[in-house]
Amino acid sequence: MGSQKNQPALEKLCQIIQERQRASTNTSYTASLLTKGTAKIGAKVTEEAEEVVFAALDEGSDALIRESADLLYHLCVLWVDQGIKLDDIWSELSSREGVSGLVEKSSRPKKGNES
Repeated sequence: MGSQKNQPALEKLCQIIQERQRASTNTSYTASLLTKGTAKIGAKVTEEAEEVVFAALDEGSDALIRESADLLYHLCVLWVDQGIKLDDIWSELSSREGVSGLVEKSSRPKKGNES
């Protein structure tokens, strides 16, 4: 895979999010979001993913960069909520290195709505 020079920035973000779990919901958006639960966090991830696509289609690279950062933040919140460590994500990405995307996808268990 490509350079992981910015991996520490994402690790720092996830660490800050973990620390904010203990913050006051009155002063921390992150703490507030985490107390609202997985469904609310998931809705924010969905919203931010849509905004990434809209930015790519209509708003230019600066907007795409901003919206991508928002999406990464909300993904980190979701991972913290679910107890997933960033190392788990890196391990999964590493396991896919050198594997065709089509082969990797076909090896996944089928979901209920896939045929």
